[in-house]
Amino acid sequence: MTLCTPARTTNRPRIQRPHSPPEGPHRFRIAGADLSASVAVFLIALPLSLGIALATGAPLQSGLVAAAVGGLVAGRFGGSPLQVSGPAAGLTVVTAELIQRYGWRTTCAITVLAGLTQLALSVLRVARSALAVSPAIVHGMLAGIGVTIALAQLHIVLGGTPQSSAVDNVLGLPAQLARAQPTALAISALTVAALLCWPRMPGRAGRLARKLPAALVAVAGATAVAAVAGLAVPRVHLPSWSSHALPGLPEGPVLGIAAGVLTITLVTSVQSLLSAVAVDKLIAGRADRGRGVPRSDLDRELAGQGAANVLSGALGGLPVAGVAVRSVANVSAGAVSRASTMLHGLWIVLAALLLVPVLDLIPLPALAALVMVVGIQMVSITHIRTVTRHREVVVYAVTVTGVVLVGILEGVALGIAVAIAVALNRLAHTRITREERDGRHLLHVRGQLTFLAVPRLSRALHQLPQGSDVVVELDGSFMDHAAYETLSDWTAGHLAHGGTVETTGPSGTRIAEPAAVAASTAHPCCRPWTPWHNHQCGEQPTTTAAATEAPGTAGTRPATALHLASGIGKFQRNTAPLVRDELARLAREGQRPSQLFLTCADSRLVTSMITSSGPGDLFTVRNVGNLVPLPGEESGDDSVAAAIEYAVDVLRVESITVCGHSGCGAMQALLNGGPDDPPTPLRRWLRHGLPSLERMASRRHAWARISGRLPADAVEQLCLTNVVQQLEHLRAYEPVARRLAEGTLSLHGVYFHVGEAQAYLLSGTDEVHSYDDVFTQVMPTGHLEPARAS
Repeated sequence: MTLCTPARTTNRPRIQRPHSPPEGPHRFRIAGADLSASVAVFLIALPLSLGIALATGAPLQSGLVAAAVGGLVAGRFGGSPLQVSGPAAGLTVVTAELIQRYGWRTTCAITVLAGLTQLALSVLRVARSALAVSPAIVHGMLAGIGVTIALAQLHIVLGGTPQSSAVDNVLGLPAQLARAQPTALAISALTVAALLCWPRMPGRAGRLARKLPAALVAVAGATAVAAVAGLAVPRVHLPSWSSHALPGLPEGPVLGIAAGVLTITLVTSVQSLLSAVAVDKLIAGRADRGRGVPRSDLDRELAGQGAANVLSGALGGLPVAGVAVRSVANVSAGAVSRASTMLHGLWIVLAALLLVPVLDLIPLPALAALVMVVGIQMVSITHIRTVTRHREVVVYAVTVTGVVLVGILEGVALGIAVAIAVALNRLAHTRITREERDGRHLLHVRGQLTFLAVPRLSRALHQLPQGSDVVVELDGSFMDHAAYETLSDWTAGHLAHGGTVETTGPSGTRIAEPAAVAASTAHPCCRPWTPWHNHQCGEQPTTTAAATEAPGTAGTRPATALHLASGIGKFQRNTAPLVRDELARLAREGQRPSQLFLTCADSRLVTSMITSSGPGDLFTVRNVGNLVPLPGEESGDDSVAAAIEYAVDVLRVESITVCGHSGCGAMQALLNGGPDDPPTPLRRWLRHGLPSLERMASRRHAWARISGRLPADAVEQLCLTNVVQQLEHLRAYEPVARRLAEGTLSLHGVYFHVGEAQAYLLSGTDEVHSYDDVFTQVMPTGHLEPARAS
C-alpha cells in the first residue's frame, strides 16, 4: 500500500540545491597528515618534473613551472581534492613533437589554447563523456606513449641523442649501442637499479627506507656518485629565471596548430579524468574510508586542469595533467584535503628559487633513466591481461602500434575504428549448430540474433524433422524483430505438425515461448503486457463466486480473497509443474542466494520481475521506505539487522542491493512530516530516514542525479538520496564492514522508476564502494547507458 499524507505547510526552510561541495571553514588550516603528504609528493615530483622536461626537449625550468602550477592552481580549483597534477609522462611525446615542429614559444601558446578549450568543455559539462572511451584504447594510448618514451630515452642513457620518431630510434639503436659511453651507461644503470631494488628492500630497515621515494633515492644516489667520483657526464643546467622563455604568438599552419591543441586537450583531459576516478577508489579503500574527503567533481576537475594549463603555458611551463604516480603517493601518505597538493606546489616553487645549485649537480643520464623506467611501466601487464580477458586485445594492439608508428591522434582514431569494427563483428557474428541427443534435436545459437543471421537461422530450423522434439538454446543477449518473427513463425508451424519446441537460455533454463505460441494455448485477452490489477483472464465474475458464500457474508467478504484463491489455483495449474523440480532441489540442498535485496514494501515493486530472478536467487527484505536503521537505533525492532547478519554471516551472500523507487509514499511522508506529529508507529519507523533528509539538505553532498539529469521534484530527489544514505548505513554494520574489508562483499544501489518501468544503477559502485550519486540507466541489453552530461 502506498503511503500518502496530506500536504501541509511547514515553517522549515526550503531545501536549496548546492552547487558544489563546501570547502570547509573560511579559516585556512593545515592538517599534519597534509603537511607530511605534501613533502612525500614533492620529493617524487621534483626529479620527475626535470626528467619529463628533459625528455620533451623543453627548457628544464618548464617542468618545475608546470609542477608548481599544477599543485597550486589545479590543486585549488580542481574537483578532485587529493589528485596531484603536473607534467605527465603521457604528454612527453606530444610536447616533444610540437617543440620540434613549431618551437618552444608556440608550444606554450598551444598549451594556453588547450587550457581554454578545457575550460569551454567544462562549461558544457561533458567530463563524464570522456569516461565512455573504451579502456582498451586508453590503455593502448598510454602504452604506445610509454614505448615511444622508452625508445627515445634509451639513446640518452647510452650517451647519445634521441631521433625524431620511434621508428628512427629503433633503426638508430644498433649504431648507438656501438658507440655507447661507459660513464653515462654506468650512471643510468645505477639509477635503474636503485629504482627497481629500493621498493623491494626486505626487513624492518627496508620498511623504514621505503618511506623515501625510490625516484628521489635513485636520482640523489646517482648525483652523489657522479659528484664524488668526478665523472664527466652532462648535467642539469637551469639558466637564470630572467632569461626564462615565455609564450609567443602561434606561428605555423592553422590546421597543424589546431591538431596540436586538440591532441593536448584530449590527452590531458582523458588522463586527468581517469586518474580522478582511480583516486576516488584509492581514497575509499583506505582504512578511514576517505571520511571527510568529497568525491571528485569531474566537470570541476576539467575546469581546474584547464586553468592550470592556461597559466602554465602563459608562464612558460609544460602542459599539465593529473598524474597517477604522485596522486597515489598523496593518498597513501594519508592526505585529507587539497592542502597537501597545494603545499607540494609551494615546495616546488621554493626549490626552483633556492636549490638551483643543488639541482645543477644532477646528471642528465640519471633523469633519462628515470623517465625510461616510467615509460616502460606505462606498458602494464595488468592492462594487457584485462583487455585479453575482455577480447579487446586487437583494439589495444592497433592503438599501441598506431601511436608508436604514426602519432597519438592517429593511433587513437585507429583504435576507435577497430573498436567499432569489433563491436559490429560481435553483433553480426552468429554461430548456429545442430546435434541430436537422446532422441531430441538441439539447435545451439551462439551470439546476437539480428536480421543478418535470419537466412542461416531459417535454413537451420527448416532442416529439423517435422514432428520432432526440438530444444532451441539461445546464448546471446539480443534478438531483433526479424529474428524473433522467424523463430516465432517456425515454432507455431512445428507445433501444428505435432512437434514440441522448448526454448532455453545458455544454462538450459526454460524461457517463455514467443507470443504467437502462447496465444494458441492461453486466453485471447492475455498478453505479456496485460495489467495484473483485477485481471480475470476470462474467468467468471466474482459475483458468481460470491453467491456461494454463507448468508450474510456475500456483501461483506472482500473480493481480494477470491483473487488470492484464483491466483494460487493458477500457480498450481500453470507454474508449479514448471518449477517443481527446481523447488525440490532447493528443498534438498537449502537456500544459497547470491545477494541480499533490500527494498520497499510498495506493492508496485515486484523484485523478481525487475531482476529477472527466481526461487533461491534473492534473500529479500522489504520494509516501508527501504530503510536500514543504524546499529543501536532499532528500538526493539531488530528485524533488518537480523536479516543483514543472517544473510552476510550465514548465507554468505556476495552482494547487498538497496532498491528505492519513484513515488515512494514513505519519502513523501518524511518530507511532509513535522516535529509536532504524533509518535505513531509509522512516524517512529520513518525517523530512520531522517539522515537521508539531512543528506539532501546538506551542502556537504552534491545532489544525486538520474541518468545525467536532475530529479523531477523533491520527492524523487529524496528517493535517490535515500538509496545512497542507506548504503552508508549498511557499512556501519560489523559483519558488512568485515566482509567489505575482506573483498568478499559488494554493495549496490538501484532506483526503479515505476511509471517508466526503467531501472537505474548507482554508478561508481565497486569493491571499494565509491559512489558518484549518479544513477545510470540499465539498457534492455543488460548494459549501462553512459551517463549524460550532468
